[in-house]
Amino acid sequence: MPLIVLPTSQRLWVRVAALLFTCVAFSVASHGGDLHHGGMSDWCIFCWVFSFACTLLVLLVEVFGLQARIPVSWTNFPITVACYASLLCLSASVIFPLFFLKDQRLNGEVRGHRIAATVFSCLAAVAYMGEVSLTKARPGEVAGYMATAPGLLKVCQTFVACIIFILVSDPVSYNHHAALKWCMAVYCICFILSMAVVVLCVGECTGWLPIPFSKFLSAYGLLAVIMYLTATIIWPVFQFDKQFQHGGQTSSKLIAVAVLTALNFLLYLADLAYTARLVFVSV
Repeated sequence: MPLIVLPTSQRLWVRVAALLFTCVAFSVASHGGDLHHGGMSDWCIFCWVFSFACTLLVLLVEVFGLQARIPVSWTNFPITVACYASLLCLSASVIFPLFFLKDQRLNGEVRGHRIAATVFSCLAAVAYMGEVSLTKARPGEVAGYMATAPGLLKVCQTFVACIIFILVSDPVSYNHHAALKWCMAVYCICFILSMAVVVLCVGECTGWLPIPFSKFLSAYGLLAVIMYLTATIIWPVFQFDKQFQHGGQTSSKLIAVAVLTALNFLLYLADLAYTARLVFVSV
């Protein structure tokens, strides 16, 4: 009878911990948190369930030694999952108490369930950050692209862009001026290209490009920095200047978009600097 030998490593136990933490978080929140469907409650549940499912998949593949049979790059897939899961659980850890604990009149049992979900969400975020720290490439180490700083920055860029999409779509806040539509085009184009890089790396399809992957990264990185620089300047000017304001009031969502746009500009700038170092210094 064949035996399954469980690999013992720090990464294994960190993944098991993250799996348990996310399982407890969504179980406690959905069964005892008295949450209504829709809005931020669905987002938080999605964050925990998605992270749990992907982590379970990674654990099962590694325990049964199926890496060679999975049509993805196993040097890139686990750390990509861990990085996205850390950001998702971190966002849920911030959003859930703000929307479902702060200024809420709750009975003791419901409040206890929501506090427990928040605590385990925080623990899951820490566990996933620990996995990313253990898996990321060390200086001089040969690793997959997603384990390098530029690869991890791509994940952060796409995640920040998704948050921007959520903020600008409800209500729609970019269709009353052509300059703001340009900002939306910047968010979309850069998101699509960054996500394409992630998919190409995880799917081991970088050889499909008509030009060398390193040149594509350098050219796209420079283009994204320039585009985000324009959006970082244009968005606050056309949203907050009284001459161009639409509706007369500045909402917190518009301020958040301006901050996240500047944050993504810095992420793309750091990405370009790291990519230039990888391409030119290593040659």
